[in-house]
Amino acid sequence: MRVIGIETSCDETAVAVYDAARGLLAHRLYSQIPLHRAYGGVVPELASRDHVRRLLPLVREALADAGTDRRTIDGVAYTAGPGLIGALLVGAGFARSLAYAWERPVVPVHHLEGHLLAPLLEADAPGFPFLALLVSGGHTQLVDVRGLGDYRILGESLDDAAGEAFDKTAKLLGLPYPGGAALARLAETGRPGRFVFPRPMLDRGGLDFSFSGLKTAALVALRGRLLDDETRADVARAFEDAVVDTLAEKSRRALEATGRRSLVLAGGVGANRRLRERLREVARASGAALHVPRPEFCTDNGAMIALAGCMRLQTGAHRDVSITARAAWELGGQLTGV
Repeated sequence: MRVIGIETSCDETAVAVYDAARGLLAHRLYSQIPLHRAYGGVVPELASRDHVRRLLPLVREALADAGTDRRTIDGVAYTAGPGLIGALLVGAGFARSLAYAWERPVVPVHHLEGHLLAPLLEADAPGFPFLALLVSGGHTQLVDVRGLGDYRILGESLDDAAGEAFDKTAKLLGLPYPGGAALARLAETGRPGRFVFPRPMLDRGGLDFSFSGLKTAALVALRGRLLDDETRADVARAFEDAVVDTLAEKSRRALEATGRRSLVLAGGVGANRRLRERLREVARASGAALHVPRPEFCTDNGAMIALAGCMRLQTGAHRDVSITARAAWELGGQLTGV
């Protein structure tokens, strides 16, 4: 089974070729960050138009990198949601057209399922079942992954996702877009302990999260202060410490509750160095192993979509050539309509 995967859920255009026997053969990605930086965030219409421009050249490049052509492709996978609906429809329409022209089956992939399965791209891939901490700009969830398509959400953010809170706090600090990565870099130079922010929802049971209050805590800490480099770095460090401590403790509780022996860190915030280190400590203390994809597969990419699509197609799953996408789509829920 050899599958080409297409990812266009937001501001990255990505294409990859995955082979069930040989693994990942090629992956290409075009980031739109320079395009959106002037606006301080993603402009949906600009994102959609740029996906239109980039997809076909990226497909050609990925096929060339993989040393293959359309005749050896067994299926087409694409991100059907959740995400920006215009961007999703560009990818869906393109993938359906490829599948129709190549006379191959096509399978829609849940974007979050792609993230959950991304660690399977690595040599030390975990086996099912495992516990996953999914942390991105739009989602923060603890998921019990019992098998392909068999997901039980144990806890999730009740307001801002962790990545969203990173980005909003970065704006308060005057950091450039994308703010989350810039805040993490700034926090590396900050002094621990000068500011101490709350660890939200650790004083109660359950595995849900809440991060909107941390943004308020940062705002209060900055009020009336000279915003010099040291203060900005110390606030960034306090914010990151609070998020990492919260995610680590909730993960520890989830490991204890489920008894899982594999912990997966997935999503864009999974590239955060301090979070990786803390979760490795948590996993070790719980008798579990931590599995994290390489940083390029933490953020949005086509490799995870090609892998998930390959696994789905191997089970016989595919759809007709109608164009299907959903801006909102619960993990494990059925995909119906636009």
